[in-house]
Amino acid sequence: MVPYILFGITYAFAAAVQPGPLQTFLISQTLRRGWKRTLPAALAPLLSDGPIIVVVLLLLSRIGDGFFQFLHIGGGLFLLYLACSSLNSWRHFELNRLDEEESGQKTWLSAAVVNFLNPNPYIGWSLVMGPIFLKGWQETPLHGISMIVAFYITMVVSLAAIIFVFAFARELGPRINRISLGLSSLALALFGIYQLGLGFKIV
Repeated sequence: MVPYILFGITYAFAAAVQPGPLQTFLISQTLRRGWKRTLPAALAPLLSDGPIIVVVLLLLSRIGDGFFQFLHIGGGLFLLYLACSSLNSWRHFELNRLDEEESGQKTWLSAAVVNFLNPNPYIGWSLVMGPIFLKGWQETPLHGISMIVAFYITMVVSLAAIIFVFAFARELGPRINRISLGLSSLALALFGIYQLGLGFKIV
């Protein structure tokens, strides 16, 4: 069970610190409206990912075991791609200016919509989380459940941390973000290699 928990924690952290629509939304809302109004938006993945998980797992449960090997290889390559992209962002890190034109009531529901329209959860669950969840579930349901619980607890905590960082330490925000990007690059690369090992049946 421990490897599944560690995977859920590490992959969630890597996904949370990757620059994307949801992260940009949270940062912009924090800078404009403060952490108290933005903090509930850290729960957005709990709402938006539900339909994605159901659809992906239903599809994956109907395919043969041979296709899982292909998915592991595809997921490994995708993780290595994300690692390279994250490393490139780390090397050329610069805090982008944020668009502050939008106003009005932005809540965690708005953040959930942003995340629902983001392709990354679909890709992540199809190529990475879904196959590993089903693998753990086949061993024992506790393995699959523990991975999902660890993933979403870490995701929510990491998104909340981003909100607090940009609310209370603006001058340290870019520096901390750059360190997080570097750590995520390493984590993504390691899990990419692990996924490839599963696909080629080395591990």
